[in-house]
Amino acid sequence: MEELKLYGADWCPDCRRAKSYLKDNDIDFEYIDVDLDKDATALVEKINAGKRIIPTLIINGKTHTNPDNATLADILGINDMATVKLFGADWCPDCHRAKGYLRDNGIHFQYVDVDFHDWATQKVESINKGKRIIPTILINGKPYSNPDNATLRDALQIETRKETKVYDTIIIGGGAAGLTTAIYAQRDRFETIILEKKTIGGNAFLTKKIENYPGFTNISGPALMEKMEFQARTYGAEIATGVDVEHIKMLDNKFVVTSKTGTYIGRSIVAATGSTYRRLHIPGEEELIGSGIHFCATCDGAFYRDRKVIIIGGGNSALEEGIFLSGFVRNIKLVHRSTKFSASPVYTEKIPRLKNIETLMNRTPMEFIADEKGLFQGLKLRDNESGKEEVIEADGAFIFVGLVPNTELFKDVVHLNKGGFITTKGLAKTSVEGIFAAGDCREGAIAQVAAATGEGVLASYGLREYLKN
Repeated sequence: MEELKLYGADWCPDCRRAKSYLKDNDIDFEYIDVDLDKDATALVEKINAGKRIIPTLIINGKTHTNPDNATLADILGINDMATVKLFGADWCPDCHRAKGYLRDNGIHFQYVDVDFHDWATQKVESINKGKRIIPTILINGKPYSNPDNATLRDALQIETRKETKVYDTIIIGGGAAGLTTAIYAQRDRFETIILEKKTIGGNAFLTKKIENYPGFTNISGPALMEKMEFQARTYGAEIATGVDVEHIKMLDNKFVVTSKTGTYIGRSIVAATGSTYRRLHIPGEEELIGSGIHFCATCDGAFYRDRKVIIIGGGNSALEEGIFLSGFVRNIKLVHRSTKFSASPVYTEKIPRLKNIETLMNRTPMEFIADEKGLFQGLKLRDNESGKEEVIEADGAFIFVGLVPNTELFKDVVHLNKGGFITTKGLAKTSVEGIFAAGDCREGAIAQVAAATGEGVLASYGLREYLKN
């Protein structure tokens, strides 16, 4: 149950001020008069190291001693246009994106971590008809399920950005390739901005452990990406998250980049948009994505602690994520369409030693099954040898069957190959002068963080040559 308790006294001016502010902003709270409750007095003294300071507020388990109205506004998400409450988790990329957008626009919001409050998880499920969708944001009580920045902009009446500054380069995508390009470009004294649709770090940010990046025996994806982001910012690169680019066009020998939330102008562009998890395209998949079907164990695995899950795939990602999930889920059924895994031995050798992982080889996924409430129930499989079909039940499923490039934006801008990857030559040059490509969106790229950083260096050299000429 959500909690806001105010310990005070009727004779206390700051208590009256705080109570009035909460009431004026329609914030529910419980008032406890310390003059009438000895236990309350003792609690206030304990909280404040022996001092009887009032008002003392407890908000969802955290204490605040005599906060002024500005502090209350920040804590409780009170703004002139609306009161904002964000239900999320620290591991959730879209939560980071939404929080960043709100902060960048000076919007106060109350953050409620669903990992620490059972009632918050229940509220999120109630709002989303049983689905655990985060961030779920309440704006004046109206719920928005994982709203993009444009939706937040409209709901909160935030002014659209109108850019007049001309950047030397606009990097679209904030993964390892984009961040590395920005680091090198800024060292060359080129004004750089990174536009990232979701959160900085790309797919690497979603990786629990990276064991093949030079210099680190192992490091978490978020930790590595945060180091790269810090370095890019330190050198002066601007970073804007939640920017969903819609159009790119040439105007007066410059590139005009238009998004739902603003316009940016640059002398050059680097496409570093990365890739997205491939789907199975079988019945039931589309309806259950986000409600039992997931593509990122780091993002959504925590929802399945002590539960049963299905993993589909046989490559490095599938086995790596399976090993990660095995640490806290009850049981994993690992489904692969072939008789042998395609993953590296470093992963295949670990799987037999994990007692809560059961492998189902040579099986083809046919259909995801939902219960009468429309919630995930299981997966129908076909045995490729016998043709026999069966349904395996679980609480959720994770799909790891490869990646597709995020190049839809560039379809009519630069040349793409049949697979949708951007073709390049020389120093990461595309078919359009002034546009470069690096990372997983580029033809021939190796989907590894170390490779992506190298491609970022290559793109920066192409930029240098182009901009200096």
